Amino acid sequence: MSARRRINPEEGSAALAAWGAGERTRPVTAMAVRYSLEELAARAPGNSVEVRVPPFGVTQCIAGPRHTRGTPPNVVECDAGTWLALVSGQTAWGDAVERGLVAASGLRADLSGELPF
Repeated sequence: MSARRRINPEEGSAALAAWGAGERTRPVTAMAVRYSLEELAARAPGNSVEVRVPPFGVTQCIAGPRHTRGTPPNVVECDAGTWLALVSGQTAWGDAVERGLVAASGLRADLSGELPF
């Protein structure tokens, strides 16, 4: 069962497109991040990786073992600009990790197969 969407896909997609076109206001960024996290969870359902984009959102994705307490063993964290650049294909996963723009820990914390959409 996939998580219920909170962001209307049309509005979220429009926010992502607006961000990609250079509109970097906080409301547009927030909606684009939240929409893209929901989209990731829909495309790669599961609970083995936690993706954090503070302060806008967090999701769990990727099939595999589920964590139940404490810090999850597979965590991806980055700022909103980096996340949206990864989602939109403006930045490659390997480049972002190499440059220290993404903190990825755990065996399953490689999202290169899921990004960009």
